[in-house]
Amino acid sequence: MSFCTRLFITQNDAIAPTTSAVVATTAMVWAWSRSMAITPALYGVGTLARVSDQPINLSSGLPATVLPAPDPVVAERLDAALALTGEERRTAVADVVASAPRFLDAWAALGDLGRDTIDRYAAYRVGYHRGLDALRANGWRGSGYVRWSEPTNRGFLRCMRGLGDMAAAIGEVDESQRCRTFLLQLDPSGIPAD
Repeated sequence: MSFCTRLFITQNDAIAPTTSAVVATTAMVWAWSRSMAITPALYGVGTLARVSDQPINLSSGLPATVLPAPDPVVAERLDAALALTGEERRTAVADVVASAPRFLDAWAALGDLGRDTIDRYAAYRVGYHRGLDALRANGWRGSGYVRWSEPTNRGFLRCMRGLGDMAAAIGEVDESQRCRTFLLQLDPSGIPAD
């Protein structure tokens, strides 16, 4: 029993036993509520923490995000474009990107087929940013795994790997390092060569 509660009950001993029990209960609730309001201030918080409406992940590790499969018709168009050769191939892939700008595999392919380093850098960068948007739309909150083992994640991961490679090629060493670090955070099993 807290000091406040004992003091309150001692001053009210003359009251009937039933009333005394009510008073004691009220005093304990009051003392408890006061201690809850003061305790956070002792730790520098100042107010009681509010209950979050975010779900709590009770799993044993970080969550993994898997991007949804692309539209099969658009994927077939990309496959057909990649079967072409030369400039015809690049033009056909660019047409796929223009018709489906959220299709990350197409951005990665366009980056692979870029005419020069800056062309490739630009395509990979757009694919990377489109990929971040897609990840957020599918539940990724800035941490957790995005694995290479999931085929639907590879377009985004290829764009990030290509962005890092092209950043290194133009002398942006810090950006290249950030891309590599981020890739390893998303999938600690490593970055595939192709």
